[in-house]
Amino acid sequence: MEQPITRDITLGQLLDEAVRRVPDNEAVVYTDRDYRETWQQFSNTVDRVAKGLMALGVKKGDKVAIWATNVPHWVTLQFAVARIGAILITVNINYKISEIEYILKQSEAENIFIIDGYRDTDYMSIIYELVPELRTQPRDHLRSERFPHLQRVIFLGPEKHRGMYSMNEVMAMAAQTSKAEYEERQASLSTHDVVMMQYTSGTTGFPKGVMLTHHNIGNNGYWIGLNENFGTEDRVCFPVPLFHCFGCVLAVMACVNHASTMVILEKYDPVNVMMSVEFEKATALYGVPTMFISILEHPLFSKFDLSTLRTGIMAGSPCPVKTMEECVERMNMREVTIVFGLTETSPGMTQTRFDEPSLEKKCSTVGRPLPGVEVAIIDPETGEHMGPGKHGEICCRGYNVMKGYYNMPEETAKAIDKDGWLHSGDIGMADDDGYYIITGRIKDMIIRGGENIYPKEVEDFIHHMDGISDAQVVGVPSKKYGEQPGVFIILKPGVAMTAEDVQDHCRGKIAWYKIPKYVAFVNEYPLTASGKIMKYKLREMATQMWPDA
Repeated sequence: MEQPITRDITLGQLLDEAVRRVPDNEAVVYTDRDYRETWQQFSNTVDRVAKGLMALGVKKGDKVAIWATNVPHWVTLQFAVARIGAILITVNINYKISEIEYILKQSEAENIFIIDGYRDTDYMSIIYELVPELRTQPRDHLRSERFPHLQRVIFLGPEKHRGMYSMNEVMAMAAQTSKAEYEERQASLSTHDVVMMQYTSGTTGFPKGVMLTHHNIGNNGYWIGLNENFGTEDRVCFPVPLFHCFGCVLAVMACVNHASTMVILEKYDPVNVMMSVEFEKATALYGVPTMFISILEHPLFSKFDLSTLRTGIMAGSPCPVKTMEECVERMNMREVTIVFGLTETSPGMTQTRFDEPSLEKKCSTVGRPLPGVEVAIIDPETGEHMGPGKHGEICCRGYNVMKGYYNMPEETAKAIDKDGWLHSGDIGMADDDGYYIITGRIKDMIIRGGENIYPKEVEDFIHHMDGISDAQVVGVPSKKYGEQPGVFIILKPGVAMTAEDVQDHCRGKIAWYKIPKYVAFVNEYPLTASGKIMKYKLREMATQMWPDA
């Protein structure tokens, strides 16, 4: 019987299916702390937390924010919140006080789970500063002047803090919710209810809350996992942040759909990743290109056995062809895939498959549209649909398109046109075989004296130069040409190189106007919390470094 393109199923029902299939297989594993739960144990924990939240008074449609690294109960909360019809708000772990204040106000969140903090940010002191009432009011009657919707703060751990509930207390309160009440709540849910709100990174304007439904992310996770050939014996290692759609959908939802084991890392560290892969015999690994580069170039790389790997996802930013080739050759990831999309598309729009017929398609494209998703290349000026080989904006429509931005109807209308096409802001083209190739962002595309330069094309060429670890091309303002291409390069350890070396390598091999006019060597790139390179920051740096371009 052929699998339908989409299924009307909630996240809770997907979890139930996994439990029925392999109740005693491991569901969640943290190698570094030997934390392990089978699917049955994980489901039981989810039920305790869900019933505890109901006992606290969390209603259907309430928002539950989570401001935490990939701690063990993050994924528990993802499904507990879903089981009772509430909405999980995933909060960027790098946010500071003004950003978390904005999110809590804009989302009108009734609840927030927090940990102590991350790096140099003390979440606890921030919450007490924003909600001083926590120190004086009883926790079951919180009334915040600054956040009138906020009703409760929960610490995502066993410790007790003034004005907050602890995770242990939430689970202990489960006994106050009857089985009948719990089942009635679950029976009231629709697969088209919003289950998650993810805030876009806000590189342009204020962050927007992307509303995603059970239908959006449940079905997207199914096809993502199918394209990696996931099964119940797969063990998927992911060090990507759970607050990002890469973690909580491409990883978690793919695993739950196919009852594959989740091997989670609280934070990214190349040695911990390699250790987890070897110790757990992981068959799949997820990461952004910068993560894979740091693993491949790590001095201890040869000490670890990564032979169990076969697949995974490299995504989050354009994937250098050379890095993909090295993952296939040196990390045994012969079935590695690339996913392209954005938070607004749940997030997968296109994907390469584990069994692509050619390495060239696997490494230099982002695959073909996922089943149930239409993809088109549309001229951003005229709205015309472009044929193969023609550049334009990549747009999609289908079950994966978000419900909209929370309380932002005008922004929603800008993103989704009257015909239902979600506009990605990315420039690309389709080849004759229906594979899509990303060439840059609309705002990243460099226009030099009327010539269009697609950064990724130049980056991929420079990547193949010996001694170069990574290269990022941006437009540098120019009085004469409008823009000139500039490149920021990270060299491999011990390598010395000049700007002229890079330009000479390009000369005669790519069009003269694509050769970077400016070259800078740097030790690192500015990154988002999910590991994406912030090109707008590189453009700012370029403008300061070369003001008279």
